Amino acid sequence: MNDASSRRARRIALAALATAGLAATATTGLGTSAAALSRPAGHAHGTAPIPAVADHVLAHTLAFPPDTAYCQQHLGINCYSPVQYQKAYDLAPLYGHGVTGKGRTIAIVDSFGSPTIADDLHVFDQNYGLPDPPSLQIIQPAGAVPPFNNTDSTQLGWATETTLDVEYAHAIAPGAKILLVETPVAETEGVTGFPEIVAAENYVIDHRLADVITQSFGATEETFPSKASLLSLRSAFKNAARHGVTVLASSGDTGVTNYNADGSALYPNPVNSWPSSDPLVTSIGGTQLHLDAAGNKVTPDSVWNDGYGAGGGGQSHVFARPDFQDSVRSVVGPARGTPDISMSAAVDGGAILYYSFDPNRIGWHIVGGTSEASPLFSGIVALAAQYGHHRLGTINEALYRLNRRHASGIVDVTSGDISFSGVTGPAATPGYDMASGVGTVDAARFVPQLAAAGEDGQ
Repeated sequence: MNDASSRRARRIALAALATAGLAATATTGLGTSAAALSRPAGHAHGTAPIPAVADHVLAHTLAFPPDTAYCQQHLGINCYSPVQYQKAYDLAPLYGHGVTGKGRTIAIVDSFGSPTIADDLHVFDQNYGLPDPPSLQIIQPAGAVPPFNNTDSTQLGWATETTLDVEYAHAIAPGAKILLVETPVAETEGVTGFPEIVAAENYVIDHRLADVITQSFGATEETFPSKASLLSLRSAFKNAARHGVTVLASSGDTGVTNYNADGSALYPNPVNSWPSSDPLVTSIGGTQLHLDAAGNKVTPDSVWNDGYGAGGGGQSHVFARPDFQDSVRSVVGPARGTPDISMSAAVDGGAILYYSFDPNRIGWHIVGGTSEASPLFSGIVALAAQYGHHRLGTINEALYRLNRRHASGIVDVTSGDISFSGVTGPAATPGYDMASGVGTVDAARFVPQLAAAGEDGQ
């Protein structure tokens, strides 16, 4: 296993729960350890390559799903269940009218996947009173994935990512079909893994298999051999735009910076990651929720920057400002700015999930990162597609148009910043900013507005 493969296994900040005593070690990267869930000084997570930003994995796993009070008492962080997320994003009014994503399909793209995802999702659903999805289909259109090896940290990382993506896309849109698209090569920095991802996504689009595609991965723009090598990988996004398919991507977990080609260090200056930076993709940034046990917001959402990681954002060094950002030109300048919109991503406020693919760690875990935010928003898109009775297609123009409209369901995020590892990044301000994009959502108001504003689908 090479270093880059380990680090880019997924765009995720992960905190797995320890057992009762919680005397455990948080592993950051390839064997670099710190005290359990400690906050590395200056947001530095060490120079060892890690998936996206922070891979805080405690040595033990919890045999039961924790509640927020347990996490506060024993871990010193908040953790939230799908029931709390549903309340926080005001989903009950939609569910009450039958808007659950029914008739729509979310495609989740991950390298390798998880061999236990169907059983794990069922356990997750049973525990939280969620219905099983109408279908969970797994395809490997770019080639068969290698046999699962539970001693391979890269495969374990992608299996965790897969679990997060599937469980939390489903938690938001419980009536939507889930299509898990597995690829046989791990995405790392630069081109590696992307040709297979592009082929798989084109297959999904050409065969009309999904309404929205979520991608919880990315590579620093500067790690591609050339601008042309990056631009040559855009065929699936162009195809999606032609076929009315919405494409999402996580904005990153190292704030305004990101890792270099071999994963040995973060850039000492602002950089951005692709595919989040692509104008044909909706970039999903990270917020930190502040909830009580029922999911009510104790204080407004803030930008995710909790010491374990920070939401990605800033200016692209490849793409010029697209037309849909002309209204925020004073913020983004001449370049494409990210993110476009944000959802929950904090480790301190992480999502509770269940998996069993690792026989040594079967049980309940806490995860965070914009790997969480993108599947959460894919559920929102599925709800809007059902509400509007059509695919939404590329939604970026609609998002910025809605941002200028009162009572659109977009909720401004006005506190926090994405400075990280000594690199100063944008701060949240009233209106659009490159820390949270247009903000986050109140789904009961936002979904009908997005359905009306999105493209007519096919």
